[in-house]
Amino acid sequence: MSRLAFVFPGQGSQALGMLADLAAGHGAIQATFAAASAALGQDLWALAQDGPEAEMNRTENTQPLLLTAGVAVFRAWREAGGRAPDFLAGHSLGEYTALVAAGALSLEDGVRLVAERGRLMQQAVPAGEGAMAAILGLDDDVVRQCCAQAASVGVVEAVNFNAPGQVVIAGATAAVEAAIERLKAAGARRALPLPVSVPSHCALMKPAAERLRASLATVAFNAPLIPVLQNVSARIEPDEEAMREALIRQLYSPVLWVQTMEALAQQGVTRALECGPGKVLCGLNKRIVKEMDCASLENAEAFAAALAL
Repeated sequence: MSRLAFVFPGQGSQALGMLADLAAGHGAIQATFAAASAALGQDLWALAQDGPEAEMNRTENTQPLLLTAGVAVFRAWREAGGRAPDFLAGHSLGEYTALVAAGALSLEDGVRLVAERGRLMQQAVPAGEGAMAAILGLDDDVVRQCCAQAASVGVVEAVNFNAPGQVVIAGATAAVEAAIERLKAAGARRALPLPVSVPSHCALMKPAAERLRASLATVAFNAPLIPVLQNVSARIEPDEEAMREALIRQLYSPVLWVQTMEALAQQGVTRALECGPGKVLCGLNKRIVKEMDCASLENAEAFAAALAL
């Protein structure tokens, strides 16, 4: 039998009204949001449906919102008789969603952790002092070289290897701008500044990572019921302590998404389902492992179609 993976999106996949039609037909959606809301003391479903959008897009709100959404869809899938996946993976924040779905973390601990993660990330770099940009059409090594050349201005690094020819850079605003000029000169097809307030996955996040370490130390980790490939290594970590350490390193290290999807293919995965709102990861995977079928579970129609296969 071919192997199945579930993949969970990171920040940027949220949208007002997300999962509304799925929730109408699957009680697990509302039940999961209710449990997460109780753990945070905040009505996450109301925020997802009614906003305001600016509040939904604040990092400390977006992270628990998307984690809850991903877990809710996963639980709805299993309750509807959907096949258990052989592997899980998540992009950045989505890695926490994967760990909750795998049973390594409780939902309640997961949402509290990522809300704190969002707060720590925002505190580490004041708004306006950090930036991220998507670089299209260059080899990974060229992106790294241009960032190294711009590093005299400040921290700037290649941080998300999302697909062949699509790399995100992050760092201090002036250094990112300097790197963009070099990348354009090197032949980048596009260099798009991203609308974010935090330069994720670069060295500027190390202070946040150390503070996150203290929070992670208070949380119980269990052996996952489903193997999870983690971002910093694109592999399954051997034990709970290694999983915890990988989450700390993830905050200031690149997301190896291309390598993660390639590793899943090497494990025999021929089908991936994107679990949560949006279909960003399916779009990326068309360029990473073309022979792997990828479908989104973002709405009732897509969910039913995937379930019928």
